[in-house]
Amino acid sequence: MTTNRPETRVERKERTRRAILDAALALCEDSSLAAVSLRQVAKEVGIVPTAFYRHFESIESLGLALVDESFVSLRAMLRDVRRPGVVTTFSGIVDGSVETLLRHVRQHRSHFLFIARERGAGPLSVREAIRHEIELCERELATDLARLPGPDKWTAEDLRVLSNLIVTAMVSTAEQLLSSGARPEAQQSAEKEITETARTQLRMVLIGALNWESRP
Repeated sequence: MTTNRPETRVERKERTRRAILDAALALCEDSSLAAVSLRQVAKEVGIVPTAFYRHFESIESLGLALVDESFVSLRAMLRDVRRPGVVTTFSGIVDGSVETLLRHVRQHRSHFLFIARERGAGPLSVREAIRHEIELCERELATDLARLPGPDKWTAEDLRVLSNLIVTAMVSTAEQLLSSGARPEAQQSAEKEITETARTQLRMVLIGALNWESRP
């Protein structure tokens, strides 16, 4: 026998917070967060504007929460791809990372649309948070690359340059996946073409990298 347990205050608060985040994502599909007002978000959720402040200090703090939410799972998935013992080659990292990125863009399309728009047009604090998260991806990748044969004698700066090239290519690939404009029936083919191009680009970068020698 099942009973309808009353929703607790904490559960109700979390549900409203989730609704605010989802409403902001929906509103940001057509415009930047900078053009979204607190009243718009509150109206979309069905709460009074003052209730918004029980969850976020401002629209910018809401944007920062969306940045954090967008990157946390992606970075965790990429770390899982590169964890010691799973892949031992550069090509393995490339293939695993591209597949992970594609899967994440599919599952969290609205989050990636938000990041793609806000990293160039969002409020300053949100743009800085996005840049910081991308830098974290680069640092984590550089640490993992240093464990592989080849770059183990590189300088830290050269590893940073390589990881920057790889992450920049990944960001570009994500934006291409979002803006492919393919019809639903052609979407899978378009995604395949974009990801194959990304693999080729990254492998070409790595071929050059493996022949690189850091200066003493």
